[in-house]
Amino acid sequence: MALLADRFGRTFPYLRLSVIEACNFRCSYCLPDGYLGARQRPVPLSREEIARLLRGFAQVGLRKLRITGGEPSLRRDLPEIIASAAAVGGIQTIALTTNGTQLDKRVQRWREAGLTHLNVSVDALDRERFRAITGHDRLPEILRGLDLAHGLGFGAIKLNAVLLKGLNDDQLPAWRDYLRDHPVSVRFIELMRTGDNAAYFERHHLRASALEEQLLADGWRLQPRPGDAGPAREYAHPAFAGRIGIIAPYSKDFCAGCNRLRVTHTGDLRLCLFGNVGIPLRPWLQDDADRDRLAAALQSQLGLKAIGHQLHAGETGLTPNLSTIGG
Repeated sequence: MALLADRFGRTFPYLRLSVIEACNFRCSYCLPDGYLGARQRPVPLSREEIARLLRGFAQVGLRKLRITGGEPSLRRDLPEIIASAAAVGGIQTIALTTNGTQLDKRVQRWREAGLTHLNVSVDALDRERFRAITGHDRLPEILRGLDLAHGLGFGAIKLNAVLLKGLNDDQLPAWRDYLRDHPVSVRFIELMRTGDNAAYFERHHLRASALEEQLLADGWRLQPRPGDAGPAREYAHPAFAGRIGIIAPYSKDFCAGCNRLRVTHTGDLRLCLFGNVGIPLRPWLQDDADRDRLAAALQSQLGLKAIGHQLHAGETGLTPNLSTIGG
């Protein structure tokens, strides 16, 4: 089996697949006015198309799948999508990124369908801060859902928080208290500039390096990065059950370890979250006989993948906001 590889020697065992564009939150850093879907938007990939896509990726080395949105729990057939992924040989990890509003009702079914890892977006542990950032007062039910998830035997549960100056950058003490007894990883994600958030970015961007310096000063230590891991640099402390991850897209050599590709909810390949290159894969998802053609198309596109993004130059590529392809 030939693994997907680019001209810089990077291999790509990790796929982030968006299964829906819609989202039911109004996060200030992403969709502050809420999801404004038009009537004529293309329909998302069907379960059958998703299954063919995953079998094609598995043929060229896919081992880790992350299901994203929008908000993926808005798809009623999400358990069936998870089950179809679990049936694909070679995929070892099936992860889901969600805002957590359906956890208490559906997480057990997702786990039974084959979900192995869970990421939940929780931008603050203070209820009012959470409401101000997300537009919804739903933190208590999300935390209840997380408590339920902890008893289901997931390989890992991680919480995501976008680092926002003036909104949640003073919440580290609360997170530390939470991590003393909760064996989860909280990943702080440096705010990224997109096509429509320039003014917001200027007000609220905070370099993740400042947080890393604080962690090191407080006795946290950087951990080795597994080969199929995402972009987070993870820190541990002997006094805490949980860990802290840092995703710093503006840091030096952030893209050197890139190991993931993205596919939108309509089947368009994206070589980078902030890239300008990608092709529709849907034509090769209509018949099982097209699997070899799909694999060949994927490998040919890797020749166009750049060494890194151009965020430092203010170029955000095809990404208008972070919800578009499961940022």
